[in-house]
Amino acid sequence: MNKILLILAFSIFAFNTINAQDLLDLLGEDEETTEYVNASFKTTRVINAQSLENVAGGVLDFKISHRFGRLNQGAYELWGLDNASMRMGLDYGINDWFMVGVGRSTVGKTYDAFFKAKVLRQSTGKKKMPLSVLVYGGLTNKTLRRSEAEDELLDFKHQLAYTAQVIIGSRLSKNTSIEILPTLVHRNLTVTNAEKNTVLALGIAGRQKLTKRIAINAEYFYVLPDQVADGITNALSIGFDIETGGHVFQLHFTNANAMHDNGFITETRGDWLDGDIFFGFNISRVFTIVR
Repeated sequence: MNKILLILAFSIFAFNTINAQDLLDLLGEDEETTEYVNASFKTTRVINAQSLENVAGGVLDFKISHRFGRLNQGAYELWGLDNASMRMGLDYGINDWFMVGVGRSTVGKTYDAFFKAKVLRQSTGKKKMPLSVLVYGGLTNKTLRRSEAEDELLDFKHQLAYTAQVIIGSRLSKNTSIEILPTLVHRNLTVTNAEKNTVLALGIAGRQKLTKRIAINAEYFYVLPDQVADGITNALSIGFDIETGGHVFQLHFTNANAMHDNGFITETRGDWLDGDIFFGFNISRVFTIVR
C-alpha cells in the first residue's frame, strides 16, 4: 500500500512539474525581444559614400567600381564611353559589427584601406533604438610617379591622406533610409599653400526603394568654404540599385571621377551644369568564407 501511495505521489509531482515548465515556456514565447533593423541600404556603399551596412561576419565582398568619361565630351569620345577609370576592392566582415577593406584605383594609382565599425544599431522591440551610428577610418596612398626633383623633396608620408567619419542614419520605413556623414579629411601634402591640410565636410545620403529589387540612391558632400583649391566642387551622385541574385548592380551619374575618400571629397572638379557628369557603375559580389 505504501509503495502504491509513493508511486501515486511521485506521478502527481512529475505531472505538476511538467505543466509548470510548459507554462513557463509559453510565457517565454510571449516575452518581448529585440529586433535589429537590417538592409537600410543594399550594399556597404550608397554610391561613393559609406552606407549604414557592413559586410556580415565571415563574408568577403568583391567590388568593381567603374567611371566612364564626361558626358560633355561629345560624339567623338562617344559621350565619355571611350574613357574609363576604375577601382577594385575587397571588403571583409571580421564579425557582424566590424569590417575592413582594401582597394586600388586607377585615378592617381591610389591604394586605400579602411575599417568601419557599428557603435549603435537601430532596433525595435524590447530595446528600442531609433538610429544607427558607425565610425569609419580610411587611409589613401597615391603612387603616381613623380619627377626626380619631386622625389628629392618629398617623402612617402607626403603621399598619404586620412579620413575620419561618423555615419548616423535610420531606416525610416520599409522603403526609405537616410544618413548624414560628418567627415574630416587630412592630407599630408597639398598642391598650394592656400589649401588646408585638414578639410571638414558634411555628407548626406538617402535611399528610396521603388520595387522589390530596384531602389534609387543619392548622395551629396558639402565641403566647408576656403579649405580646398579653386575650381573644386561638391560631389553629387544619383543612381539606381538593381539586385539580381548574388549580385548588386549600382548604375549612377556623378560629377566625381575618383572613387576613394580623398579623391571624391576634396578633388572633385566636375560641374553638373556644364555637363561634367560621369556615368558609372558598381558591381558587388559576396562570398561566404567562414560560416
